[in-house]
Amino acid sequence: MATYLGLDIGTSSVKALLIGADQRVIAIGNAPLDVSRPHPLWSEQNAEDWWQATLAAVAELRAAAPAAWAQLAGIGLSGQMHGATLLDADGCVLRPAILWNDGRSGAECAELHRILPDLTTRAGNIAMPGFTAPKLLWVRNHEPEVFAATAKVLLPKDYVRFRLTGAYVSEMSDAAGTLWLNVAARDWDDALLAATGLTRSHMPSLVEGSAVSAHLSASLAADWGVAAVPVAGGGGDNAASAVGIGAVRAGEGFLSLGTSGVVFAVANQYASAPERTLHAFCHAVPGRWHGMSVILSAAAALSWVAEIVGESDIAALLGRVEAWATPEHRAQAPVFLPYLSGERTPHNDPEANGVFAGLRAGHGQEAMVYAVLEGVAFALADGLDVLRAAGAPLTSCFLVGGGARSRFWGQMLADVLGIPLSLPEGAETGAALGAARLGMLAAGAGDEASVCFAPDVSAVFTPHAAAGAAYAPRLARYRALYPAERGARGVTIGMVTAGDA
Repeated sequence: MATYLGLDIGTSSVKALLIGADQRVIAIGNAPLDVSRPHPLWSEQNAEDWWQATLAAVAELRAAAPAAWAQLAGIGLSGQMHGATLLDADGCVLRPAILWNDGRSGAECAELHRILPDLTTRAGNIAMPGFTAPKLLWVRNHEPEVFAATAKVLLPKDYVRFRLTGAYVSEMSDAAGTLWLNVAARDWDDALLAATGLTRSHMPSLVEGSAVSAHLSASLAADWGVAAVPVAGGGGDNAASAVGIGAVRAGEGFLSLGTSGVVFAVANQYASAPERTLHAFCHAVPGRWHGMSVILSAAAALSWVAEIVGESDIAALLGRVEAWATPEHRAQAPVFLPYLSGERTPHNDPEANGVFAGLRAGHGQEAMVYAVLEGVAFALADGLDVLRAAGAPLTSCFLVGGGARSRFWGQMLADVLGIPLSLPEGAETGAALGAARLGMLAAGAGDEASVCFAPDVSAVFTPHAAAGAAYAPRLARYRALYPAERGARGVTIGMVTAGDA
C-alpha cells in the first residue's frame, strides 16, 4: 500500500507523519528545536537545525515502519509562517532565520507604509513585525552586507523543500504571509518587493499547495531507500491544519483555543479587512482564500488567572466555576478585557491592557475565572464579526487546541458566537496530516473530496438562543471597555499601525 509523508516544520519541533492511502497513521516522528533570543525582541533559529531535525524525525519513522516507508509515494510540507531565511547565490545560509514571533522590525513596518501608501491594498494586510518583508527591510538597514549578498529569501518549510529537492519553490498560503504577495492575484507583487529592495529574482517560484513543486532528489531518495517521489507545494501551518480537518470549502473553518486564539474561515473569494487587522491569506488549495482573526491571549489568559488564584489543577478550577455559574452569578460577574499581551484583531494595539471591570468585594476566584473565560469568548466574537464583514462567514466550525478540552468553555463559546462548534476526533496530528494530504493530492492519490474529508466528531456544542441573549448586554459592556482603556493611555481612537506602537 502506498504511503505518504507529512512534514511540519514548527517552532518547537519538526513532526513527521507517515500515513497510508486510507489515511490511517502508521508512524510519527518528532525532533525538538530551540529558539535563540540574543537581544530583546529577537527570535531566531538556525536553518540547518530544521534540516537536521527533519532527518532525525524521518529516521524515527523509517525505524518504526521500514516496510511502509519503502512504499512512500508522496511528500507534503507545512511549517511556521513568516520566517526569513536568507541564502546567497550558492544556496548557503547567510544568517540565522528571523522568526514569526520576532519583534525587532516595528520601525520598518512604519517605513513600509510610508514608502508604499497603498501597501494594504496590494498585500491585503497591515505591515506588522511578524511578517517577512519588514524583516528584510531591517536587514537592509542594519546588516547591509548580508542584504547585499542575499540571492534568495525562503520561508522555513521552503528551505526544507530546497534541501529535499534542490528547488526554490513556495506556495500561495505561506507566501501570503510575506507582504510580498498580491493575495487577490496569487502572485508576487513587484511594487511590494521593490519597497524592500528586492525583485522577483529573490523569490522562489510559486505553485498551489496541492500541486507538485519538485521531486525528492535522486541522492536523498537513494539514501532513504525510496523513489524520487513528488513533493507537494504544501501550506502554512494554519492552512495545512485546515486541510487536515477537511476545511477546504467556503464557510468551513476552525476556532483554535491555544496560547493565542484563532478563528479561521475558508472563502471562495479574496476577503480583506486590513483596517481591522484581519489576516487575508490564500488557502493551500486552488481557488480559495481564507480570513483569519487572531487574539493574543486565549488559553494563556486562563493559565494566567489560574496562577493568580493559586490553582494548578485547571480542570478542578473549571469544575468549580461551572458549579458557581448560575444565571444570577453570570449576570453579576465582572467583565474582563483579555489583552494581557496587547491585541491583534480587531485593534492591532500591542500596548492594549487587560482590564477587570465591575469587581466587587463579594467576587471570589470563581467570578474572576468566569470573567476571563467569557472575555476570551467576547474577543473571539469580535474576530468572527470581522470575518463576516469581510465576506468570510463561518457555517461550520471545528473547535481545536488545548482550551477545547473544557466542555463548559466550549458551550460558552457556541452561545456567544452563535454558531455550532464541533469537537473532532483524532485531529491532534493537525498540520502534519494536512501536509500529508497535500502530498496525496500532488501524487494523484485522489481528489479533494476523497482526500480532504472531515474527521469524526466526538461532540457538538449547539448555541442556545436564550443564553446568547443573556450574553448580549455583557458583550456590549465588554466592547465599551477598550475605547475607555485606550483613552486612559491618551491614545486617540482609530486604527493603530505597527509604527504607532
